Amino acid sequence: MKVADILEVDGCQLVEPSFAELTIDTAPVFQTAPDEARLLVDEDEEPLALALHDDGGWQASSFLFRDPTLAAIECFEAVGGDIYQESRAAWLSAVREYYSMEILATVAPALEDLRPDREGKLRDLIGEVWGNRAGTLCLDCCCGSGVGTAALRAGGVRALAYDNDPALLALGLSKGRLVPEDTMCIDAREASRYIVPVPLGVAFMAGEIYSYNAGLWKPIVTGLLALTDEALITVGTEAEAARVEEWCAGEGRDVRVFENGRDPIYDRWCCVTRRV
Repeated sequence: MKVADILEVDGCQLVEPSFAELTIDTAPVFQTAPDEARLLVDEDEEPLALALHDDGGWQASSFLFRDPTLAAIECFEAVGGDIYQESRAAWLSAVREYYSMEILATVAPALEDLRPDREGKLRDLIGEVWGNRAGTLCLDCCCGSGVGTAALRAGGVRALAYDNDPALLALGLSKGRLVPEDTMCIDAREASRYIVPVPLGVAFMAGEIYSYNAGLWKPIVTGLLALTDEALITVGTEAEAARVEEWCAGEGRDVRVFENGRDPIYDRWCCVTRRV
């Protein structure tokens, strides 16, 4: 379901410039003089969004990751707006789709980076590690152009993907590997601001992880661990796997490292970790 469909309007622009900026206050939208307003609340009657209409059409600000300001409430009350209700999950999916489609429309896709056999090899690896997890929700951390998401979906797993490279996301969306309503362009170090914990998580070909950039990758990995009960992290070298293993152990996780012989380049070393 699309943003405009939920609000029951002909068209609607979200005022936040990007999904990642949904945590930022957008007070200027409430300084307009609207002639109509719609407040969207969730199943617990908590505010989800405020949509305002003026001569320029409908604009909406989302409260998925922050509380509404007093200015927003006063603006709604001054107009005498209407209240609409939708589940938080449905609105979140619609908002993710909105920004994904914006990326697809405005960002030039990266060059194709997928080897034809890599998805199949990942499917085999996922099956070896987890067996049949059809219907389970899994985070695809640093998803790139979505080969991991495609492999997970092929096994019936719903993948919630995120990366901070819009060109790679545009490629994955254009190829159908990434699903618009389940894709986010965010900094993986800040994932907990946008995502609630789920059962599974993956990070395929994390890195390259060296001593000089370990400070970047450690919060990405530990952030994924904090959001998942079980995680599969692959890297290219044994030294990288040792670092990931250390980070997992430091978070009090059970961790197993093994060499994956399916491909001499990609996903060569695997770290499988779970909560103790």
